[in-house]
Amino acid sequence: MASVFTYDPDPPRVSSPWILADDADTSPASGAAVTQTGLLSEYGVTRLDAEPQTGPIEYKLHLLLRSRRGYVYMSTADQKRDRFHAQPGDGSALYSASPASYSASPTPASSSQPRQERLQRLTTQLLWRLQQSSPYHASSSREVKIPKLPDGSTDADSPDLYGTQIPGLEESQGALYEIGVSDDGHLVGLAKDELDESIATLRIMAASLGCGVTVLRMVIVGDCEWIEIADLNGNASQGPTQVAKRDRLWVAEALITPSTELLHSKDTKRYTESAEGTPVDSAASTTVPGHGKSTTPQLRVTLTGPIASGKSSLLGTLSTGTLDNGRGKSRLSLLKHRHEMASGMTSSIAQELIGYKERLIFSFSHRNIESWLDIHDYANDGRLVFMSDSGGHPRYRHTVFRGLMNWAPHWMVLCIAADDAEMTSRAHDVTAPAPDSGETDLVKAHLDLSLKLDVPLAIVITKLDLASKVALQKTMTKILGAIRDADRVPKLLQPDQQPRDQLSEIPQTDWDKVQSFVGNISEQDLLKRVPIVFTSVLKGVGIGLVHALLASLPLPPAPTSHSSRDASPQSEQPRNIFHIDDTFSLPRSFDDSLANLDGVIVSGHVRLGSFSIGQTIVVGPFSSSHALDRGSGTEYQSSPEGRGSPALRAISATHSNGNKSGGSVSPSTDSDEWQKARIVSIRNLRLPVGTLEAGQVGSIGLVFETNHSDLTVLPDPPQIRRGMVISTPTMDMPDSEMPLHASRGFTAVFEEDGAQFPPSGTLVNVLFACVRTAARILDVSVQHRGETGETIGPLDADQKAETTKDSSRDTVTKVTIELVHSRKWAELGSSVIIMGNGSHDGSGLQGFVGKITDVVC
Repeated sequence: MASVFTYDPDPPRVSSPWILADDADTSPASGAAVTQTGLLSEYGVTRLDAEPQTGPIEYKLHLLLRSRRGYVYMSTADQKRDRFHAQPGDGSALYSASPASYSASPTPASSSQPRQERLQRLTTQLLWRLQQSSPYHASSSREVKIPKLPDGSTDADSPDLYGTQIPGLEESQGALYEIGVSDDGHLVGLAKDELDESIATLRIMAASLGCGVTVLRMVIVGDCEWIEIADLNGNASQGPTQVAKRDRLWVAEALITPSTELLHSKDTKRYTESAEGTPVDSAASTTVPGHGKSTTPQLRVTLTGPIASGKSSLLGTLSTGTLDNGRGKSRLSLLKHRHEMASGMTSSIAQELIGYKERLIFSFSHRNIESWLDIHDYANDGRLVFMSDSGGHPRYRHTVFRGLMNWAPHWMVLCIAADDAEMTSRAHDVTAPAPDSGETDLVKAHLDLSLKLDVPLAIVITKLDLASKVALQKTMTKILGAIRDADRVPKLLQPDQQPRDQLSEIPQTDWDKVQSFVGNISEQDLLKRVPIVFTSVLKGVGIGLVHALLASLPLPPAPTSHSSRDASPQSEQPRNIFHIDDTFSLPRSFDDSLANLDGVIVSGHVRLGSFSIGQTIVVGPFSSSHALDRGSGTEYQSSPEGRGSPALRAISATHSNGNKSGGSVSPSTDSDEWQKARIVSIRNLRLPVGTLEAGQVGSIGLVFETNHSDLTVLPDPPQIRRGMVISTPTMDMPDSEMPLHASRGFTAVFEEDGAQFPPSGTLVNVLFACVRTAARILDVSVQHRGETGETIGPLDADQKAETTKDSSRDTVTKVTIELVHSRKWAELGSSVIIMGNGSHDGSGLQGFVGKITDVVC
């Protein structure tokens, strides 16, 4: 399965053999698209170098789907070369010294099957050459569309001939075809009609792969003569007459490149037909049909837990099959920074992929797996588990929140060391405790945060080999108490104490234990039940149980629009939304239409809808001086006195008076806030695909559109940042309108007691979706649960003191937030976390978890 061709970071360049070494830096793709014609003498060559065995260059005598005519004379061939040129399966009748040995006319194929087979072989060969200049070589030949046989009425440039571009092929730099050239580089040539027919066949081959053809040069290399049979004046009594024909011999060089413009034009055509009244499937009109996509179910899991809880070691053992040596051996492959190796503390997010099919485990412990692409292939129709690791030290708390929020995990796995009670006791005994360690109970802080979030939770007790029975009992008492206080039901999954090393299959006993637990979980019980597994990565105890759990945990329902009984309807709820978590640079595009445009790769997850290569999308919201200037006549920014935005204060006053906001303030559209771009590549967990669907994680390569006619001087591309979103405009939308409006604030509902919230005017950090930004609290009020129209009112210091814990069970706390630095897109019903600038317990994980019920644009 694994191959040296799976990924090549430096694929061979597409360099024309007609270009001298001094001009080798000139790429065919970057040159003018005008076909160069001329005599061979103008190039100063008599033959080309021999065809390379590998690389993106192919020599073909011809691409005819019929037998080639016989020639009486060819200036580029002689009798002793005839045997060399006659290659099996070429379908050619080449030059012979004796004219009598020639057929007088082209010999048609006996049936259409040989022609179809030859066209299929030529297309597969073209795909292989295209992949030679691409870093990805994992595309399967079963995805190749069978090309249509050309007929007299078919236009080689017809968009209907263009098939689905194989995922991953969009990053190919192209392939060069030298037509009329033998494998040893001899310039044989073709008559003009045969050359045109060969180029037409090449266009059909390329179109079936979603590619285009550009003829770069046509060179006259000699002369030829042949005999044709003609019926003169229709006089049958005179019989057929032999007529001598003469022509020049031509050699052509053609560049084949993938093009997203072809897909984009097909998608635009569908929208146009729909607007004109032609029936078009509405579901198919929003995406480019037929693109490859991953159909294997995917589970996203985030590992969280306090420092020294063994998260990275557990993930390393699960993904590589390597047991730990007590000094962090199993986690070495996950660490990204040198200081992580020196200190033993993880500060960054590491991500790994594990595949399951029935009870089989597909990870890097498998001898034939060398990349995530191999895991995709092995786990096809099984399950893929995308696991994210994060830091546990209080100083890296932002990494903890990023892991819990940004990737929208389906399940959280909380890792807690079995000897935590002993470690805490030893930390309290020393006279000078390390920073952030003193009285901080990180286990309780992580437990409380995990139980507050609206995400199913599983707990893994690590380091079972180090804990005494007393320490394990104390740790479990703390965990079980917190779970029961949160009205959840724990379920202990005991290991069989048998060491497991290099697991390739889940043990049957572990599988049966997990299946009995999973069988009792319904879709409504995902949050209710909390499985607890005991493990030791030093001995391999319990690792099979964790694998069985990951392979069997129920997937949550398909993503839908958020809904809340307290939320106002959102007028511009998008059909397609992608949350951006990180950005990377995209090399200059190989496509001629995009050659001078800068692009970017964004990673994240699809919240709703789907995205396909070739689609036009909008990205934002971007910060701009125009976007910040609002109707109040003042620039939208937070003043030192904490006055805040007038619009937000008006909304705050409305809530304080007990009136429900009937929607957001009428937004003013800014053309700079949302930028149009086009998708040029998509990866789903590193697998090249054509479509990324709702609930899937991946990366999208895009280039921004520009209206500048002078492409030699381009403005700097917009700077995409974490927390932005991608959406799709509708075809009937004017250029001045955008599908989404950014928010400058929102109102959220929290279950916590209103007395615990910071007072109005306090600066806090807020997290929702992939956004983490500074904000100011404008208003805190309390409402009776289920009676959204009845508001108790804003809380002052005296009222907060009088608010009791019992009364908070019948009320909810509404908090109005103003974003300080920039506008963000917020979705109604999505989860939000408010973090204070300080922390009472020193963990940095204290926060208020609620739901957004109203947004202010």
